[in-house]
Amino acid sequence: MGETHPVRWTYILIVSTFAVFVIQNITRSWIFFAFIPAYASRYPWMYVTSIFLHASIEHILVNMVVLLVFGTLLERRVGSLQFLLLFVLAGVIGNVGYQVTTTSQFTPSVGASGAIYGVMGALALLDPLHVVYLGFIFPLPIIVIMPLYALLDFLGLFTTDNVAHGAHLGGLVLGILYGIYLRYVIKPPPSM
Repeated sequence: MGETHPVRWTYILIVSTFAVFVIQNITRSWIFFAFIPAYASRYPWMYVTSIFLHASIEHILVNMVVLLVFGTLLERRVGSLQFLLLFVLAGVIGNVGYQVTTTSQFTPSVGASGAIYGVMGALALLDPLHVVYLGFIFPLPIIVIMPLYALLDFLGLFTTDNVAHGAHLGGLVLGILYGIYLRYVIKPPPSM
């Protein structure tokens, strides 16, 4: 069994995101922090701040439950610094993914989904046989689940369902690349 690290940033991110959600819902200033592709070059903080905003209570609850499950697993495995770096980078690249796939550069995007997809993508590389319950019912290895999610998001790019599928895919790609980096560069497998 590999070394385990204490979990800190997963909990901090969850608490911070809920705090931001409360503030977001009692003020109208959230629009200055949402990711709006048309304004991103003028207001680059949007690439990061939008990760902590959410469109509804259902949106934040789903994202934070998934972050709790997968974030604790990944942070325990790779440590707080690597986890936090991955989370932020995947969120930023998720926003880039949204930026290049959206049909409206003025439609805001909010949520931690791109960052969370990055966490899941990295975990799929580091622990591919970890069992995930699809729909909370069907147990499957994460390495099987992630391509299914990727396919659904790819197909979702051609719909108008108000889901930032490009953000999911951008975060996932970054997570996979980061997982490769962690697995083969930071802790390469022993030589035969």
